[in-house]
Amino acid sequence: MNVKPASNGSVGARVVAEALDWVGTPYRHQGSKKGVGCDCLGLVRGVWRALYEDEPEPVEAYAPDWAEAGGRDRLLDAARRHCRERPLAAAAAGDLVLFRWKPALPAKHAGILLAPDRFVHAYQGHAVTVSALVPQWRRRIAGVFSFPEPD
Repeated sequence: MNVKPASNGSVGARVVAEALDWVGTPYRHQGSKKGVGCDCLGLVRGVWRALYEDEPEPVEAYAPDWAEAGGRDRLLDAARRHCRERPLAAAAAGDLVLFRWKPALPAKHAGILLAPDRFVHAYQGHAVTVSALVPQWRRRIAGVFSFPEPD
């Protein structure tokens, strides 16, 4: 994967700066408050609010096993409604990246690309952190999306 750098002043650069500002926020299931607690979706929701003020749609309460229990690919569907899907080869810093644990399961995890080999995300047992985009993560990528240009 060849991640393009975010250009200065671009949406991607703003997404990267905001996502990095969340590093260290404790993990909290369904949380979305910087410095207080968030899960991976809460991180994305918080970055969205920082860029656009309002979230694009309400988020219903969800159980930790929502993806396995629901059957629908709700996370991927929502990303397609509100962001622009990109080919993996065109990924850029600041893009939303979604992961699925197994090929037959819906996408369940979200992160934000920082560079070709790094992304920021929240996961249980850890604060929001920057992780290496190692092969174990890369093979689970379900989709890459760019945030829309603000109005």
